Parts: sequence; C-alpha cells; structure tokens
Amino acid sequence: MTDSYDDLQASYGRCLRKGHFIERFYTLFMDSHPDIPPLFAGTDFSRQYMALRRGISSAIVHAAGSRLAERTMAAMADVHGSRGRALVPPALYPYWVDSLVAAVAEFDPEYTPQLGRRWRQAMEATTAFFVSHY
Repeated sequence: MTDSYDDLQASYGRCLRKGHFIERFYTLFMDSHPDIPPLFAGTDFSRQYMALRRGISSAIVHAAGSRLAERTMAAMADVHGSRGRALVPPALYPYWVDSLVAAVAEFDPEYTPQLGRRWRQAMEATTAFFVSHY
C-alpha cells in the first residue's frame, strides 16, 4: 500500500460521530441528478444506510490498495454493474463522489480543501473500479 488514507478514516469517523451523515449524503445525492431518485424506488433505507456506512469504509481501504477489501469491492461492483440488482450507470458516479465530498465538508469540523481532494482521489479510484466492472 502506498497511501493508507488514515486521514480519510479519521475524517469519516468525525462525520459519523456528528450523526445523520449518511442520511445527509443521500439527500445531496438524490438532489444531484434527476436520474438518481428512481434508482432508489422501493429501497429499504435503513438497510441502505448500513450498507453505505460499511461501503465507504471498504472504499477507503480499497483505494489504499488493501487486498482485504478486494472481495467486498468486487461484490459491490457486481451489485451495481450492468447485470446487478441495483444498476448504477457509470455516468452517475461523479454525482456520488461530489455528494459524498459535499457531505464530508458539512460534517467534518476539520475539513479542508486538501482533505476534500484526498476524499475525491480515493473515491474516484473506487468508482473507477466499479465502472471497470460495469
């Protein structure tokens, strides 16, 4: 691993401690593009919130190059891929990243533009992995 992204894990912890971070992310994400809300029709958001909470942690570890997250990320990519049960068109991933970084900026009291760039770098590595498995 070349970059452990420990700063992102710490930032994520601060966001979660403040409460309602995942919910705020989904509000931002749903409002970011008209094609997104229909993807969540019939979604059990209590389960979805927990899945995303774990997914973000896995995405950080994956971006850091850890092989431990490989299987989890491949399974998530399959779920969101062209044959998955929760299809996400590749064109929508930038909205996901933008919404996540915006939520972090709101919730992490130690947020800086540099930290935002690091979040973006790590999450774009993960979304690129998803797109490559589409």
